[in-house]
Amino acid sequence: MSGANSSSLTPEFFILNGVPGLEDAHVWISLPFCFMYMIAVVENCGLIYLIGHEEALHRPMFYFLALLSFTDVTWCTTTVPNMLCIFWFNFKKIGFNSCLAQMFFVHMLTGMESGVLMLMALDRYVAICYPLRYTTILTNPVIAKACLATFLRSVMLIFPFTLLTKRLPYCRSILIPHTYCDHMSVAKVSCGNAKVNAIYGLMVALLIGVFDICCISVSYTMILRAVVSLSSADARHKAFSTCTSHICAIVITYVPAFFTFFTHRFGGHTIPHHVHIIVANLYLLLPPTMNPIVYGVKTKQIRESVIKFLLGDKMGFT
Repeated sequence: MSGANSSSLTPEFFILNGVPGLEDAHVWISLPFCFMYMIAVVENCGLIYLIGHEEALHRPMFYFLALLSFTDVTWCTTTVPNMLCIFWFNFKKIGFNSCLAQMFFVHMLTGMESGVLMLMALDRYVAICYPLRYTTILTNPVIAKACLATFLRSVMLIFPFTLLTKRLPYCRSILIPHTYCDHMSVAKVSCGNAKVNAIYGLMVALLIGVFDICCISVSYTMILRAVVSLSSADARHKAFSTCTSHICAIVITYVPAFFTFFTHRFGGHTIPHHVHIIVANLYLLLPPTMNPIVYGVKTKQIRESVIKFLLGDKMGFT
């Protein structure tokens, strides 16, 4: 087998095939992805700087938002530059260990994204249900510990992906019909039994995705109960309006995630493969591109901080 070590059946490299069936359109497909990536990098880096620079944004909600932005920009950077090299320069070769590293970071950051959204739901629950104790409950040490726990959970659950994938023999092909190294896309190339990979992948999806969604659902159930119990319609509107940005971020993240997850496992014969690949790439780009826009439009403090940063004294800010 070309590119493989015959004694260990471990390939020296894989070939990432891009979007199968649409090779002639790779350059055109790359344009919106490149545009979204540039927008995402500028938006998220700008938002992180703004939160660090503006004292008015030194609150738990915005600390979690800064972590979400950092996760987003790192998440798409693990895949998009390599994808653009495939589309523009036909650089399809990726080393075996590099592929495993990319696979680890893609899935680890996916878990981080979900975990941060869950922490942000808990933040909204504390802010609405316990407004007078908000800053005393969510202190900086508590926030740091929560973020560290989310990171460690993701690392510990995703790291076995690399071990399970590395143990497989690769004697049939080194061609991966994808733009990046996804866990099951790599495992399916193997000539060995990838059932353990599939079972563990499903287990991780349950431990991370389903657990986080349950926590988010419980948080918003409690928030809804608290908001409905408010006597003033204006107070109800104001309380719930603080959650709209987060709800939008949840929809933007989880809808393409569920589509990608279920089509990869159950819709292989009904949905064209190139549709699955394009949606999988949009899944890595849509949240990083849209989350800063959503929060910038919906959050008054961020709008004011952006105006202050851009115009300063011209708008009467000091």
